[in-house]
Amino acid sequence: MRYRHLGRTGLEVSEYALGTMMFGSAGNPDHEACARILHAALDRGVNLIDTADMYSAGESEEIVGKALKGHRDDVVLATKGHYPLTEGPNRGGNSRRHLTRAVEASLRRLDTDHLDVYQIHRPDWDTDLTETLATLTDLQQAGKIGVFGCSVYPAFELVEAQRVADRHGLRPFRTEQPPYNLLARGIERDVLVVTERQGMGVLTWSPLAWGFLTGRYRRGDATAEPGARARLRPEWFDPADPVTARKLDAVEELIKVAEDCGTSLPALAAAFPLSHRAVSAVLLGPRTEDQLTSILDAPARLDEATLDRIDAIVPPGSNVYEPTAPAPPPWLADPSRRRYVEPQ
Repeated sequence: MRYRHLGRTGLEVSEYALGTMMFGSAGNPDHEACARILHAALDRGVNLIDTADMYSAGESEEIVGKALKGHRDDVVLATKGHYPLTEGPNRGGNSRRHLTRAVEASLRRLDTDHLDVYQIHRPDWDTDLTETLATLTDLQQAGKIGVFGCSVYPAFELVEAQRVADRHGLRPFRTEQPPYNLLARGIERDVLVVTERQGMGVLTWSPLAWGFLTGRYRRGDATAEPGARARLRPEWFDPADPVTARKLDAVEELIKVAEDCGTSLPALAAAFPLSHRAVSAVLLGPRTEDQLTSILDAPARLDEATLDRIDAIVPPGSNVYEPTAPAPPPWLADPSRRRYVEPQ
């Protein structure tokens, strides 16, 4: 395992990190099996474990907390907050009220007294950035969290967050966690430029594009099973959808690239984000131990010729599909915020 700096945080993290979205009822409900996956990752040099409070409604954090007994000081432990775990007002978002409660709940589930990296899971357009950054700064000064960052923030919001922090004497976001893979390269246009300029660590997720880059789901194969993730987003696996068709076309070409490299498509896909100098680590989100070890035991390093072939299939900065489907921001969803109507 090789290690990289997490931006300018001073932390060193393994190039491959363990993401635990599949731990619990949403993926693998067997707690002992999940613990074996975590220990297999540690045995192979992984030192960054990433989870979130909304993964299986807190169950993932509980599994990770139990599995890390005796190993807590060996890892950089990261989690995320933003989404509501229960119904009702003020149960989610990036307000002081919600984030302070979310951090305390994550600490309890993970059975630890501090979080090395705490990330805001998504933007909250109804909460001022000053409120969010002030809350995180206070939590950091209280020793409950170490560095803090965000996930799936657009480039303009990363720039604005830095401006707000500088203006009000607050700590800034130090990490960003975006989706990035062979089929979704949009962040190369702006997000990775901003993170590099601001010295932010980058933890990318979805290297296998929700299973499309496993090579198991191919055009014309009626027996192909898209996998467990299809239960979360079945619309992404509709073979009649034009976007799905474009994915499958690209997969066929990428399989040839992997074969010429003497590796598997998943290994090629997992190695690809590491070819960008702004990336600190790639989060792998296995449901089984075999899914993890098949990549960690067959790492690929991509040379210039291979990267050129990939660029010809999926051009830099382009997306074959949109990797996230967040709610539209208010300036798009609310007509009154994008239309000027002359007074009657």
